[in-house]
Amino acid sequence: MAAPPARADADPSPTSPPTARDPPGRQAEKSETACEERNAESLDRLLPPVGTGHSPRKRTTSQCKSEPPLLRTSKRTIYTAGRPPWYNEHGTQSKEAFAIGLGGGSASGKTTVARMIIEALDVPWVVLLSMDSFYKVLTEQQQEQAAHNNFNFDHPDAFDFDLIISTLKKLKQGKSVKVPIYDFTTHSRKKDWKTLYGANVIIFEGIMAFADKTLLELLDMKIFVDTDSDIRLVRRLRRDISERGRDIEGVIKQYNKFVKPSFDQYIQPTMRLADIVVPRGSGNTVAIDLIVQHVHSQLEERKLRWDMAALASAHQCHPLPRTLSVLKSTPQVRGMHTIIRDKETSRDEFIFYSKRLMRLLIEHALSFLPFQDCVVRTPQGQDYAGKCYAGKQITGVSILRAGETMEPALRAVCKDVRIGTILIQTNQLTGEPELHYLRLPKDISDDHVILMDCTVSTGAAAMMAVRVLLDHDVPEDKIFLLSLLMAEMGVHSVAYAFPRVRIITTAVDKRVNDLFRIIPGIGNFGDRYFGTDAVPDGSDEEEVAYTG
Repeated sequence: MAAPPARADADPSPTSPPTARDPPGRQAEKSETACEERNAESLDRLLPPVGTGHSPRKRTTSQCKSEPPLLRTSKRTIYTAGRPPWYNEHGTQSKEAFAIGLGGGSASGKTTVARMIIEALDVPWVVLLSMDSFYKVLTEQQQEQAAHNNFNFDHPDAFDFDLIISTLKKLKQGKSVKVPIYDFTTHSRKKDWKTLYGANVIIFEGIMAFADKTLLELLDMKIFVDTDSDIRLVRRLRRDISERGRDIEGVIKQYNKFVKPSFDQYIQPTMRLADIVVPRGSGNTVAIDLIVQHVHSQLEERKLRWDMAALASAHQCHPLPRTLSVLKSTPQVRGMHTIIRDKETSRDEFIFYSKRLMRLLIEHALSFLPFQDCVVRTPQGQDYAGKCYAGKQITGVSILRAGETMEPALRAVCKDVRIGTILIQTNQLTGEPELHYLRLPKDISDDHVILMDCTVSTGAAAMMAVRVLLDHDVPEDKIFLLSLLMAEMGVHSVAYAFPRVRIITTAVDKRVNDLFRIIPGIGNFGDRYFGTDAVPDGSDEEEVAYTG
């Protein structure tokens, strides 16, 4: 028999782990407060007033497509759709994300507890995944039942567990996923789906969070939010009437017929599977503090720093990879390099000759695209045996900010090319590159993708950008990494991690210095191109912001 879960208000003993027991004085205080709250939160006060002339605000979907991928708190902003790198010098993921399951009855306060945990964790990359998004698509008969409050949405069969499990597996691996957007008013999935990305911590909350054995195995920590049934009923009435446009009779009917029996049969028994039980939900701040401490200790054990020294030494003395193509060093090309490398070159000339090199680089890169034989008829009525592009479409993706300077050259030689952007910045405390923003065209997985960054030194940002593309199902052999200048270290790192990515540049320098800047190099490309003031030595923006 499984051991009972630890209740976060249980009496501590010498052999038991620390618990979130409140001091006696605080317990009395909380007891009085709880009584006052129950009296104040009477049903009449919570139900919307009749005849006020104001329509209640409705939240009709489980996920809002326009919702920004972040959670703003009183202290800071938390990125909820971002990703940490979690990749080593080989481009592989060493540790999976830490997944927390939050179970409990309907309206027990799971989402509130999840948000309190997120804010208290103080980690930058968190994904909150709601089980409400994974209701199954209803048949026409089931839709009719749902319209009359005769369909049981609180039964395990109402959820698409196969999709939940596959989604959570991908998120734990750091991959992007498509999450359904559920409409509670029509009891159906919306046409559009929302994209989420892996993170340090994944919080999965739902009434049936512990109802599937395979799903349980994916959860590293299981928390049951135990809230009094009267409070849950009052909250459900308030939510379903004010936010989902239901009437009081329908809500009570559904509660008595489905919600309460399902809680007793399917949800409450799963409490024994939880590692921690949190009584009173979001009101139990002591329990939440203990949960946060435990998660922090787990994250510390899983921590992986982006090891620059490992990147620098991993491939020393190796020959340059066959996937590398360097633009032929003609006198013209070498002359342009002489100009843009000269620290005395004016910004005007730097931009002009950089653009010329970019144009040559992109035209050289296009020669590696697949072409097939084709025959056209000339104006003279003769057949010409030529070549035509054998792919579907070409998409350019620039790594901000320097990479965007290559976009005009790409547009000049590729008509109607689609452009995406990725912003990767370095966490100055950990030295890790982190994805802060991306905008990629739809159906990018069918395209050949030209990934653009002006300089690549360690390869950290380039490797992360490639990983993002792979997580969007772009085949590795359809990715072309273009850079005006690369260090051998960066070439080796990218090629070793992704042996089928084509690497194309105009020059390769042999060394990087202790600050991981290319030697002899170009300097800070972004500052020189955009005319921004150079920052103090040791804090060069291009190297710090993009670790490239």
